[in-house]
Amino acid sequence: MSLKEKIKDDIKQAMRDKNESRVGTLRLLSAAIQRREVDERIQLDDTQVMAVIEKLVKQGRESIELYVKGGRQELADKESAEIAVFQAYLPQPLSEGEIDKLITEAIASTGAVSVKDMGKVMGVLKPKLQGRADMGLVGGKVKAKLGTA
Repeated sequence: MSLKEKIKDDIKQAMRDKNESRVGTLRLLSAAIQRREVDERIQLDDTQVMAVIEKLVKQGRESIELYVKGGRQELADKESAEIAVFQAYLPQPLSEGEIDKLITEAIASTGAVSVKDMGKVMGVLKPKLQGRADMGLVGGKVKAKLGTA
């Protein structure tokens, strides 16, 4: 079963359970997936669906930060609940050690020697880390390792 199908089934189950907040959150996710498919005129595979979910999680975290600064804790709590639902569809995050090991392997396999080679390294890492690590943080780690190499 693909990730899109699982999300659709979960929407139906949440409707049966009369869990309105979960239904709303899953519909938001489904709409984001559908919007990307329509915009790009493609059918998304599981990896691309995970990218959509990651984007929603990132936007949610940014919103939480703004809500907390603005004194709107109830909205921050709502975003946190949505993020928890979204993260259920992402694979388990990798530990720092596992990420560092994959970075080291990618640098060795691409023969990267300087920051100029960062694109090659990230190209190798992205499919392995999609949905399992914050790619912004990974990029920083790669840059730091290539800068000292």
